Amino acid sequence: MITNSDMYHDIIESLAAALDAKDVYTSGHSTRVGNMAYDLGKQLGLNEYDLQTIHIAGHLHDIGKIGVPDNILNKKDKLNPSEWDLMKSHSEIGFNILKKANSLKEISYIVLHHHEKWNGSGYPNGLAKEEIPIGSRIIAICDSIDAMRSNRPYRKIITDKDCYNEISKNKGIMYDPKITDCIIENWTSIVIPYYL
Repeated sequence: MITNSDMYHDIIESLAAALDAKDVYTSGHSTRVGNMAYDLGKQLGLNEYDLQTIHIAGHLHDIGKIGVPDNILNKKDKLNPSEWDLMKSHSEIGFNILKKANSLKEISYIVLHHHEKWNGSGYPNGLAKEEIPIGSRIIAICDSIDAMRSNRPYRKIITDKDCYNEISKNKGIMYDPKITDCIIENWTSIVIPYYL
């Protein structure tokens, strides 16, 4: 017999698969980000409810890319300013998709803010430090790692060492210092297994 929990999980997986079908270059990206975010949250000592919420948000963080035109999503050259604005709108599109379901409201806010930066220079609202939901802060760092460690239409994969250095360099700029320290200290157990 299928439980409500099973059905909920299946719907989340289906939504993530819908995005993978549209954006072939990031196939598997949402799954890796969700799983890495869960592992990182566990290392940070979050409770099981928060871990599950962040895990699901990680799977759905890019769902708004469904609303971004394919020619922008898969462009091999640098995006022009208007194309970049459309690409950046994916976090708000994702928020608007997810907030319609009562059970996904909390997750919708994590998705909305996963491109905010610790120093306030991110989007869509320019939130800074603890104004940014902790789930968004965790997903932001995992999202960056996976983007750097995966081939994209506009650039090649970078080495593990370069990725590690880039994350370290952006501690307190893009990323929450405490979360950055945690992932740096646990790099071999949280990050490396996803890219062997």
